[in-house]
Amino acid sequence: MAVLPSPAHIPDQTGRTAIVTGGGSGIGRATAAALAAKGARVVLAVRDQDKGRAAAAGMAGRVEVRPLDLASLSSVRAFARDLDGPVDLLVNNAGIMSGTLRHTEDGFELQLGTNHLGHFALTNLLLDRVVGRVVTVTSTAYRSTYLDVDDPHWERRPYRPFPAYGQSKLANLLFTVELQRRLSAAGSSVLATAAHPGWAATGFRITSGNRLFDRFMAVSAPLVAHGPEGGSLPTLLAAVGDVPGGSLAGPSRFGVRGPATVADAAPLADDAAVAAQLWALSERLTGTRFPEATRPATP
Repeated sequence: MAVLPSPAHIPDQTGRTAIVTGGGSGIGRATAAALAAKGARVVLAVRDQDKGRAAAAGMAGRVEVRPLDLASLSSVRAFARDLDGPVDLLVNNAGIMSGTLRHTEDGFELQLGTNHLGHFALTNLLLDRVVGRVVTVTSTAYRSTYLDVDDPHWERRPYRPFPAYGQSKLANLLFTVELQRRLSAAGSSVLATAAHPGWAATGFRITSGNRLFDRFMAVSAPLVAHGPEGGSLPTLLAAVGDVPGGSLAGPSRFGVRGPATVADAAPLADDAAVAAQLWALSERLTGTRFPEATRPATP
């Protein structure tokens, strides 16, 4: 069984290029720092350039900062257009929570639009240059809800912040399942994997809409959760470990903290029919498609 006890155990990454969305803080920053320390050229794809530059300044190795706002499809397209050369690792890490109903520049519910649709578009636009893996960071919050493909933006339902967040995280997993299916069908050597950090104290503000719950989580996190480095272990395992395509990595100790290993996903995250429905919806909303030309499998 693949296990990653610390970032120091990941293999040498010299000569590889990794893109980490949301790499300016939290788990993204820890992930980027670990890859850069092992020799990778790391691109921090971040909305806040000042925060990104400050993060890059504290990392060893070759790190650059580029603008990316996942809540704007025009920004996603610009990022993809301006990126040259092969990409060994695309780490779809950035995420947002919102306690109220808000929308992206393109009119999508903000959590689904940022956490899933922005990454969906980015992946499709870069996939002809990806030569290694696409890693998408999810959360065990996906277990708290279901995916409503008929009302993804909560236009006909009363808005519920935490289920909306869970829906976006479930979409991350269903996206990984369908992406791997398409890559395999195309004979591609690229793998799609997913990771969840467990309970990580990273400064990520939980805004479920329930003040008591949010306060409890804020007070408990420093006592129970692991930090950004621990939270990055599942992402790093999914990115460079000996794991199969379509797999989910997570903490080994009750799914909360500890060394990273391959985790068991709930059945709702492995529903091929719903994954295909989500893919069709995401293509229509973002105007991006799985590229016909993908890298062939290595003999």
